[in-house]
Amino acid sequence: MNIKDRIESIKSSQYFKSANLHIHSAYSDGKCTFDELVEQGKLLKLEHMAICDHNSVEGWKNFDYKKCDFLITGVEFDCFYKGTLLHILGYGIDPNNQDLNAICAKSKSETQYDIIRLFKSRHPKKAIDAIHSSGGIAVFAHPCCCWILNLDKFTKDLKEMGLDGIEVYYPYKRHRGIIKFHSRHNIKALAQKYNLIMTGGTDEHGSLIRQLKN
Repeated sequence: MNIKDRIESIKSSQYFKSANLHIHSAYSDGKCTFDELVEQGKLLKLEHMAICDHNSVEGWKNFDYKKCDFLITGVEFDCFYKGTLLHILGYGIDPNNQDLNAICAKSKSETQYDIIRLFKSRHPKKAIDAIHSSGGIAVFAHPCCCWILNLDKFTKDLKEMGLDGIEVYYPYKRHRGIIKFHSRHNIKALAQKYNLIMTGGTDEHGSLIRQLKN
């Protein structure tokens, strides 16, 4: 099954339970190691799990992920477009792809610190093209947090650049719940309007066990 069909097969009721496609490890700004997160995923019996470190695929390069059927390779790129910082997720990527690695972070700080990531951000078209070159699909992450007035037009622009999906199932907790400019109830309608794949995840930066206990 290709990555598009696999993600489209995930039911909305599975997100936050048996599917979590937005997790960060210590390879970027997460607290748990890559191996720890995989073991937690096994313990929780996740059916679909993607670790998406900021601007880095080093975790995937150093892990034999092909032995774990529930894992989906991932990455999250910091991008800047029309005066707005946005994040583009890549799923089903080849971590060794040259085009993808060319736009990845060149230092640890480019995966951790917001201000450095902002100044090192890339155009979304560049990220989308690199994700496609690596065999993956490109997804607009936590869209409600974008500082834009017209999310519909913004999403349309990304679609014209080759965007494949949008993150519909996202908790918007903590600071993302406060700094939120659009209603998440509108995101599903945008996905349907522009024929975008719907994805979801907790954006966990700590332990998955702690996340689900809460």
